[in-house]
Amino acid sequence: MAEESGFKKIINFIFSRLFKINDSAQKIALGAGLGVFSGLMPGTGPVAAVFLAFIFRANRAAALFGSLLTNTWLSLVTFILAIKAGSVILKMDWRQVQQKAQGLVQDFTWFKFFKLSFFEVLLPVITGYLVIGLVLGALCYLITLLIIRRNLYGSKTIHL
Repeated sequence: MAEESGFKKIINFIFSRLFKINDSAQKIALGAGLGVFSGLMPGTGPVAAVFLAFIFRANRAAALFGSLLTNTWLSLVTFILAIKAGSVILKMDWRQVQQKAQGLVQDFTWFKFFKLSFFEVLLPVITGYLVIGLVLGALCYLITLLIIRRNLYGSKTIHL
């Protein structure tokens, strides 16, 4: 039981730090959504999240937090989903795209990378990541906005 209460304390601490930022609910939620979006994009992460937050005048702390939640580990999980989504959008066979991408990842050389057609592998993967990132970023925005508004107008503390 002690571990469970320790875990709840950590989660409450994170929520209180994120949601007690002196900024509007929309700016905090936008920052979190931009962070999730940029965290999903391989190779972008926290730097891109803070940059996007600066450009869109969103909360930079929330953007950094959102990108750290999704950076690397979630982008690896969504790799196959990105291939499938991008292939469907571009009307390609996702199995062929996946085979070529796996061949590149397993035996990476710069020669193979440049020889590989941008349109055969990279475009479907990038398209898939963009779509997934936009969807999850928008969901994060909405959920964060609802939580903040509930917290502001409802109870003063988030209880888990």
